[in-house]
Amino acid sequence: MLRSETQGQPERLRNALEGLKTYQQAERPIRGQSGTIAASAGRATLRDFGGTGRPVIFVPSLINGSEILDLAPHNSLMQWLADEGLRPLLLDWGTPEPDERDLTIGGHVETLLLPLIDAVGPDTAIAGYCLGGTMALAAAALRPVSGVALIAAPWDFSGFPADSRTNLGELWEKARPTSEGLGLLPLEVLQQAFWGLDPARTVEKFVRFGRLDPDAALEGDFIAVEDWANAGAPLTMAAARELMETLMAGNASGEGRWEVGGRMIRAETLQMPILNVASTTDRITPAATAWRGGTRIELVEGHVGMIVGRRAKASLWPRLRDWLSQLRNS
Repeated sequence: MLRSETQGQPERLRNALEGLKTYQQAERPIRGQSGTIAASAGRATLRDFGGTGRPVIFVPSLINGSEILDLAPHNSLMQWLADEGLRPLLLDWGTPEPDERDLTIGGHVETLLLPLIDAVGPDTAIAGYCLGGTMALAAAALRPVSGVALIAAPWDFSGFPADSRTNLGELWEKARPTSEGLGLLPLEVLQQAFWGLDPARTVEKFVRFGRLDPDAALEGDFIAVEDWANAGAPLTMAAARELMETLMAGNASGEGRWEVGGRMIRAETLQMPILNVASTTDRITPAATAWRGGTRIELVEGHVGMIVGRRAKASLWPRLRDWLSQLRNS
């Protein structure tokens, strides 16, 4: 990717390689997990960040970890919401084992997410980020939560560019035999797909990083964000198949054919308030993939930037706080 994106531009190549070197060699501060364990279901746990207001379970994607929602003491959506009077609880899906190969995305909702909602109580709201938002809608169809906040959540998978769906399908066909043998789909396979969405932008961020003074480069959150993006648990084989074939290729959710817990999940039939946040600059889950309903907010921050970017504290964070705070008790 570096060779192709910097061909004939030796200075850009040097900057990108310098950026990679700085990133790879930077010391990582040791940071324990924030919050306390409030509930668990199998390998999944909920971490409670305090606060005395409405409990809100934040559901991250199965792809990459939950850390992006609690990135650093100075950049934690969870801690900020707790300080603002809500009671955020962050779900950690844990790491699947090969003997869970038959657990689908919907199975994660049924066996892990629903018991955690039950443990917190009937006035719980849920907020899902990325694929976690898709799963939050399924959970809300099976449990009468007080509200659902969707953040960059794909629902109509036909909204992905055709070439992205094609490339992902080809990548899946190559990876499927190995995944079937392992019972798991390694994150590295999906990481290739993310890089391929916009290779020029992937390289350019390391070019810019490499141009910074080394001391200045270590002051921001670039390293923490990249560590999050390059880490994460594998998907179970059945979850990978459901993502690639049922949702991405088949668009079962967008066409009202996605079945979870014995029910067809149709977002338009849900009776609770729904906040629907999409970004017009999101290249990972484009705004065209978002559900059409709910109270819709469109941002210009990207998929990750809306959560931890420089403008996040003045953009997404207060809007999320205000909407969650006004939900009525059941």
